[in-house]
Amino acid sequence: MATASSSVFIYKGVDKKGAKVQGEMSGVSTALVKSQLRKQGITTRSVRKKPKPLFSTGKPITPMDISIFTRQMATMMKAGVPLVQSFEIVAEGVDNPNLRDLIMGIHSEVASGTSFALALSSKPKYFDELFCNLVESGEQSGALETMLDRVATYKEKTEALKAKIKKAMNYPIAVLCIALVVTGILLVKVVPQFASTFSSFGADLPAFTLFYLGISDFVIEWWLIILAGIGIAVTSLKEAIKRSPAFADQMDALSLKLPVVGDIIYHSVLARFSRTLATTFSAGVPLIDALDSVAGAAGNAVYKKAILSVRDEVATGIALNVSLRRTGVFPSMLLQMTAIGEESGALDEMLDKVASFYEDAVDNMVDGMTALLEPIIMSFLGVIIGSLMIAMYLPIFQLGAVV
Repeated sequence: MATASSSVFIYKGVDKKGAKVQGEMSGVSTALVKSQLRKQGITTRSVRKKPKPLFSTGKPITPMDISIFTRQMATMMKAGVPLVQSFEIVAEGVDNPNLRDLIMGIHSEVASGTSFALALSSKPKYFDELFCNLVESGEQSGALETMLDRVATYKEKTEALKAKIKKAMNYPIAVLCIALVVTGILLVKVVPQFASTFSSFGADLPAFTLFYLGISDFVIEWWLIILAGIGIAVTSLKEAIKRSPAFADQMDALSLKLPVVGDIIYHSVLARFSRTLATTFSAGVPLIDALDSVAGAAGNAVYKKAILSVRDEVATGIALNVSLRRTGVFPSMLLQMTAIGEESGALDEMLDKVASFYEDAVDNMVDGMTALLEPIIMSFLGVIIGSLMIAMYLPIFQLGAVV
């Protein structure tokens, strides 16, 4: 469903009654925009591409914004509001100007006769292939409002799952970064003050104190290189993942083996697999095509490879649950529920229940990990900062004992 990238054009002209009109419309080219305006009864006098600002204004459009937009569109259409008018109503209630422009751009394309799915596919940055395919399926079946409701539910569930994963990752990383910053300040600013005091003692310092004084001298002398090294290492890792598919696959496989976090990633992948397959299958998408979409949304190379293998086997007539079992990466509960769903003809319902189970499991695991990490991280901070303070005050305590 790929299409050429569209732009926003500013037009001026007159309508059928001879009144002057002006506005904006999305289109691939000036000629196409003029043609679309003619269909609306507007005689154009000028059409030019809208210049892009030097600096972006407004908040960026987030996946959660798209999820809310989808839910609002589903609500409007369920209430019987026509599609074109639904765009206008939803856009009026949007505070983010970038999101409003996106919605009105889609509105212009749909109003000119373009299908909703095709209008969405011209903006792949915000609407992926799965989203567009589901909307297209809804348009072709004449049940767009029902499909939008399913897509909205799917987006809400997946975004909630992503938020849980971010919560699991961000909390310990943020605390450790704060710990490193505090420790660095102590080593660079506080420890040298003690060192100047110790120089007047005229006695040998404890080995523990000398150890921290050595670290402080090293950090003060090489702090710029240390920071540059960390920055280069992080950037190199990101670029390696982006440029090398093989390396990215290895990192995905490694992430599943990490303690605690690996279990969360594993359950989130299973939840995403179940939720995506349930949504696409219930939308009437053929199983083979649905598995293609699921593979793209898996979020982990190990499972993407396994799902593509399942797709190839299902295409030859093998049952889905049998193909899933052969991969060796899916748990027995998911396999049993899939088998029951295939036998009863309610595969989408069973997969939906599986998705809810694993989403709840991820939620509980994140809460459990957060509760477990809090005392561990506090203890870690106490040991690092406490040992540093002990090392600095130990010579003073020894001097007091001698006196």
